[in-house]
Amino acid sequence: MTVTFNEADLVAVSVGGVIAHPGFPGLPAEPYRLAADGTPFLLPAWGGIVYNVSVGDKAFGWAADCIHPGVSIRGTDDGRNRGLNVFSCLGNTATVMTGQAQGSKGVVTGKSGRFSEQVIIHFPKEVRKKMAVGDQILVKSYGTGIVIEGHENIACKGLSPDLLKVLPSKVEDGILKFGTVATVPAFLVGAGAGLTSEGGSLHMQSTDKAALAEAGLDQLKLGDVVAIENTDSRYNHGYLRGAMSIGVVGQTDGPRSGYGPGMTVIMTAPKGELGTYRDASANIASLLKLEA
Repeated sequence: MTVTFNEADLVAVSVGGVIAHPGFPGLPAEPYRLAADGTPFLLPAWGGIVYNVSVGDKAFGWAADCIHPGVSIRGTDDGRNRGLNVFSCLGNTATVMTGQAQGSKGVVTGKSGRFSEQVIIHFPKEVRKKMAVGDQILVKSYGTGIVIEGHENIACKGLSPDLLKVLPSKVEDGILKFGTVATVPAFLVGAGAGLTSEGGSLHMQSTDKAALAEAGLDQLKLGDVVAIENTDSRYNHGYLRGAMSIGVVGQTDGPRSGYGPGMTVIMTAPKGELGTYRDASANIASLLKLEA
């Protein structure tokens, strides 16, 4: 179905950042992190240019800790970075402004971190080979302020018109429902709960592999659209019986407790106004026709 919204009222504005370098705490801190069982590990983590992981690939099983598919960018200071993270919308166009890949186009596919550290952008693999840490990326931010006509109690967050128009949807008994690959039970909601829902990500817990399998989450792919039950993300992420949020899997899992695949929430409602139905094909790689 066609979802109608206030597209004519939305403002398009530029936000930007640079390709972020993966980082560690300064010396004398150790570079190791702790897995859920207390085992120290050292694995590639978020940030930088990831050459061999893309939206549409598996979300579990990489030798990595919450890796971002494609390219990660951040603002040059905390204030600018906050603006970049809040106003970037999934489905927005990103343009490389400097370096050998200048002029290349990408698409925003996720937001990172409990504290809104980075924005995740898909570029074709051949473009990534030409890119360098520090290259400037400009995002045409368009989508903040979306209101869905007839369903005003659904709050949209970081959702572009381009993505909203292609999300599978239908109305049943007056409830607007979107197609999702799976539903994350409230007890599997991990890092990010209690923090602001304006930017950043909400993680699912993945330590209990049997629970993941029972919920049908163990085969998730990056870019899958998922429901998050009993979760109200209007102002911050919190448990609320009957609430529903919808997000996009933007980051892989990792060994740490509470940091399973990260999800960028794109819509939420508190009292049953937002519904979902099963659609195994609901992945933004195909919905947005992302070039490999």
